[in-house]
Amino acid sequence: MKGMLNDQALIYQQIAQLLEDGILRGEYAEDSQVPSTNELARAFNINPATAAKGINRLVDEGLLYKRRGIGMFVAPGALEQLRTQRRQAFARQQVRALVREAKRLDITQEQLLKLVADEAGKEELL
Repeated sequence: MKGMLNDQALIYQQIAQLLEDGILRGEYAEDSQVPSTNELARAFNINPATAAKGINRLVDEGLLYKRRGIGMFVAPGALEQLRTQRRQAFARQQVRALVREAKRLDITQEQLLKLVADEAGKEELL
């Protein structure tokens, strides 16, 4: 399990986020097992109930499912569901903020697209 917890968000939300990030990075493929609540609790020195709350959030969203007596697993389609959710959030938060700032700076749509293309050319996009 990669990642660290911080004081910026509720711990259970951070646990859910770390698992989501692991799915997006390919650490947890569909139908593969994710760390148990006890493993998460030990790894991050948190209460198992807090870890369970993060996992249960992902179960409620259909990203994980439980195999009784075995553990929690990544649901089929979870990767695409997460990508769709993150793309929508990216558009709402990042792109909207970028467009607003461009308007304040009197940057045209064509100029903005060129700026984005230039920066994308500098960065390795996966």
